Amino acid sequence: MSAAPLVRIADAGRPERIGQRIRIRGWVQGTRSSGGILFTKVRDRTGAIQITARRDTIGDAVFDALEHVQIEGTIVVDGTVIADARAPGGRELRADAVEIIDAGLPFPIFEEQTEEFRLDKRHLAIRSPEIVRTLRLKAELLHALREFLDREEVLEMTPPILTGNPAEGGAEAFAIDYFGRPGYLSQTAQLYLEALIVPHERVYAITPSFRAEKMRTPRHLTEYQHLEVELAWTDLDGLLEFIERMLIHVCHHLARADPEGLRELGRPPEELAALRAPFPRIRYADAIQELRAKGYAVDWGSSLGTAEERALTLERSLPIFLTHFPREITAFYMRRSPSDPRTVEAADLLAPEGYGELVGASCRETSIENLVGRLTEMGVDPAPYEWYLDLRRHGNVPHAGFGLGVERLLRWITRREHIRDTTPFPRTPSRHTP
Repeated sequence: MSAAPLVRIADAGRPERIGQRIRIRGWVQGTRSSGGILFTKVRDRTGAIQITARRDTIGDAVFDALEHVQIEGTIVVDGTVIADARAPGGRELRADAVEIIDAGLPFPIFEEQTEEFRLDKRHLAIRSPEIVRTLRLKAELLHALREFLDREEVLEMTPPILTGNPAEGGAEAFAIDYFGRPGYLSQTAQLYLEALIVPHERVYAITPSFRAEKMRTPRHLTEYQHLEVELAWTDLDGLLEFIERMLIHVCHHLARADPEGLRELGRPPEELAALRAPFPRIRYADAIQELRAKGYAVDWGSSLGTAEERALTLERSLPIFLTHFPREITAFYMRRSPSDPRTVEAADLLAPEGYGELVGASCRETSIENLVGRLTEMGVDPAPYEWYLDLRRHGNVPHAGFGLGVERLLRWITRREHIRDTTPFPRTPSRHTP
C-alpha cells in the first residue's frame, strides 16, 4: 500500500479529513488493549489523537511490538480518519500500517514522585502538558513584548554577558577569572544600553542576567531572562506610562492568542483582557505607613521584601507602582528626586495577588559628581566605571529605563506557584544541573 500524505495531528481532526487516509508521526502517550485491538494515544507538537490498531490489519508482529512501545516511544502511523464520539476529540485514526521508530525504555516520570526527583529529571519532566503549555505561553509572551517594542520604535540590541565590572554590586555578581583579570556574569545590560541610546535614542535587549543571591523563594532564580529598555528624553511619568502600555499590550495579546492555554493554567483570559491603565502609584513613604498599620516592623530606609510586597498587593486586582525610594537603599545610577533629595526617581511595578515585583525602573543620574559621590559612599572604586562616566561627558541627555523579569511576569500571568515552573531548566542556589 502506498504511503499516505503526512499531516499534523491537529489537522487530522479537521472535518474535511474524515474518510481520508493520512500519515501522522509522534510520541506515544499510552496504550491499552481490548482483545485484538490496541488503542494508542499519540501526540506531536500540535495535538494528540487516538490510534486504533487491529491485529488482523497490521499483523501479529507489528501488533505485539506496538503493544510494548513505552510512553514517549516514537511511531509513524498510516490510517484513515474516522469520526467517533467515544474517541478523545471525536476523531480517531484507524491504522493500516505502523512503523516503530523507537520503542523506548519505561518512562521514569510519574505523578507520585517528589519535586526534587522531577528536577533531577527535568530534561524529561519538561514534556509534561503543564510545562509544555507554560513554555508555549512564554514564547508568545516574548513575541508580544517584541511586537510592542517594535511598534514603539525601540531598537533591539545585543549587549555582552561577560563584563569587567559589576553593575548592581559585587556581592550579588558571579565573579569569574577572565584570562587572569577579574570578570563577571552580567547582572544587567543597563549600562551598555545607556551607551547605545546616544546613537539610537530608544533601545532594548532580552538577555540572560545572573544574580549570586542565596535567595530560596518562589520568585527568585540565579539566571533569568531580562528585558531591559532605555529611553532618551524620558522622565519618570513618561517611563511609567510606557510600562503600563507595554504590560496592557502583552496581557491583551495573550488573552487573544491563547485563551485555552491560560484557562488550563488557572488564569481566566477575561482577567487579562480587562486590564486597563492607569495603575495605582504609591510613594514608598506612604507604603511604609500602610505596612506599619498592618503590623509590619518597617521604617524609613527599610528594604521591602517578599512579605511586605505581598501585603501591599494581595488584595489588589491591578498592578501598582511603588515610587520614590530612599536614596541609601537604591543603586548608584538612580537620579535624585528634585523635590526630595532623600529619594530617587524610581519605581517598582508590583503584580497584584501577592506575586511581587515585576519591573524595576528609574530615571538615570546624569551628574558625574553625583554618580562618583554615590559610588564612593558605597565603598566602590569609580575607576572601573570611567567608561560609564564618559557617557555623561559626550551627548548627555535626560533618560530613563527599566528591567523586567520575564519569568516573574509569566509566573503572575499563569498563576504558577514557583518561578522554576516558568523556565525549562531552572537555576537556583541549590541547582545548576541538568
